[in-house]
Amino acid sequence: MKLNLKRPLAFFDLEATGINVGADRIVEIAILKAMPDGTEIIKSWRVNPEMPIPLQTSLIHGIYDEDIANEPTFKELAKDIAEFIGESDLAGYNSNKFDIPMLLEEFLRAEVDFDMNERKFVDVQNIFHQMEQRTLKAAYKFYCNDDLVNAHAAEADVIATYKVLLGQLDMYQDKEFEDKQGVKSKPVVNDVDALHIFTNINKPVDFAGRLVYNDKNEVCFNFGKHKGKTTAQVFSVEPSYYAWMKQGDFPLYTKKKLDEEWAKFNAKKNENRPPKPQNPAPANKPHYNKPKVDEKPAQPINTDMLEQLKMKFGK
Repeated sequence: MKLNLKRPLAFFDLEATGINVGADRIVEIAILKAMPDGTEIIKSWRVNPEMPIPLQTSLIHGIYDEDIANEPTFKELAKDIAEFIGESDLAGYNSNKFDIPMLLEEFLRAEVDFDMNERKFVDVQNIFHQMEQRTLKAAYKFYCNDDLVNAHAAEADVIATYKVLLGQLDMYQDKEFEDKQGVKSKPVVNDVDALHIFTNINKPVDFAGRLVYNDKNEVCFNFGKHKGKTTAQVFSVEPSYYAWMKQGDFPLYTKKKLDEEWAKFNAKKNENRPPKPQNPAPANKPHYNKPKVDEKPAQPINTDMLEQLKMKFGK
């Protein structure tokens, strides 16, 4: 099917150092420009982000620091990219939440005026999510081939959830799955331990998603300025962050898990603290004799004392 276009539609995708739009940087951009006459023009650029790419991110998109070390920066490429996009409308997958905001940040840093007025935005992911809804009712219809009656009544919903899992086990038995690292497996099996691993993608610690486990099974912050850092790393440089979270509007269970991490951090810090050295008493401590009780206190110098000194020294 040919797109019915009044002006070019630029499909674009970004690879970056991370997903923080304000802090991370683009390392690759690819644009497919669909023209009104049905032709397509594709261009791509590798970009030096002027910051290290975290290993965890490189494992996902396959771009490492050495791959882009000699590439131009976005500031050097910004005008060419803006000129290629031209007056096109924009399209992408999850582009409204990630690609467009990050691209605009980079253009602003490069001081390139990329005018967004009058442009249209097509987010393909939103079409997918809205047309193939991810509700329990939709899942029940898909896996159980039946309509869910009394949806949002607790008992009906819990029975439907149970039946959906049974339907998933039947449908995905022996079905191969490939994760983001390219590892293939058959994860949907009739085993709770295996299902636990597969369904806890982000490995939450507090279930609110504020604290998660990283690949080393260390507890990390999953939001804000310290996202991706372990609790130990943050507590060591900014211990007040703990107090800020304790006083903040966070779930009680999040605060409970935070307390556990704070206690572990302090216990480890005390273990590693060297013992205080014992201060021995000085070897040659001066000794002062107390005056005897019957000794008279020193008297002020008077005329008689001066006369006696004259006689003694002949002056």
